[in-house]
Amino acid sequence: MKEPFSLEPGRIVQSLQGRDRGGYFVILENRGDGFVLLSDGQTHKLSRPKLKKIKHVRAKPVLLNLSTLRPEGGGLQDSDLRKALVSEGFAEKRSLCRDSGACSVPCTVSEKEV
Repeated sequence: MKEPFSLEPGRIVQSLQGRDRGGYFVILENRGDGFVLLSDGQTHKLSRPKLKKIKHVRAKPVLLNLSTLRPEGGGLQDSDLRKALVSEGFAEKRSLCRDSGACSVPCTVSEKEV
């Protein structure tokens, strides 16, 4: 399946596979070999980003400008990523089911329940 949005740095993506399934991340780097480096500023920090296959993420229509996330200057920090994800409405981990009535689990899962 072809991604409708490019997987460039700053793109918000949702994890489709693994322990972090349903979580939202920001692409830090597209390595070009079928992998991207992801960070959410919480579980996968900037100092140790998550390496994930492109086929295991779903791109969202939001592209962040990483250079403007820190308006006062300096390097990008984990708190900047967390604030950006919250401000764009991607603060919660979500279920991957498409129809809310099709499964027995709730479609929105809070961080406390995970």
